[in-house]
Amino acid sequence: MPPPLLRGVLVCAAALLGSCLVPAAVHSQGQPAPSKATASKVLYTLATQCSLAGGPAQPCTVEAIDEGGTTIYRHRIGAQTIAVRITDSPVTMAIQSGTSTTWVPLRSAGALFSTNSICFNGRELCVVNPNYLNSVREDRQDLRLQGRDLVKVHFGPDGRVNATCYDAGCEADLR
Repeated sequence: MPPPLLRGVLVCAAALLGSCLVPAAVHSQGQPAPSKATASKVLYTLATQCSLAGGPAQPCTVEAIDEGGTTIYRHRIGAQTIAVRITDSPVTMAIQSGTSTTWVPLRSAGALFSTNSICFNGRELCVVNPNYLNSVREDRQDLRLQGRDLVKVHFGPDGRVNATCYDAGCEADLR
């Protein structure tokens, strides 16, 4: 995994592995796209497998783009493009589909270590990324991950983390 990933992908890990907060109602609201004044830099490109809407895995390409305090993960699955945006301060996550210019805050994101997959908004978009998840396990050798398979976060209307859960705890009603 390339070192620049620490700012972007490990920010996602921080969101996925953060402490529990008081859950709040989740609503979708559009957010404007980040300013184009910041120079974009491609951090890496990954050929892997993705699935959409719980469907079968299919080849996809993930391109990680550094835009200053924001990292964009552009997923190309066939003719479809879906982007996930992670901001650093505060940590927020949003999704953008197709040709839309509107970012919609994510409702949830989860990492399932047994399948090396990261999913957004339930199973709306899932990406297989064993390198990333193995590095999360290596970087986070504290008790929070030992023996765990599923780590999930729920986001508020502004895309910020409202609750984190692990394994069977993710089945709890968070309303």
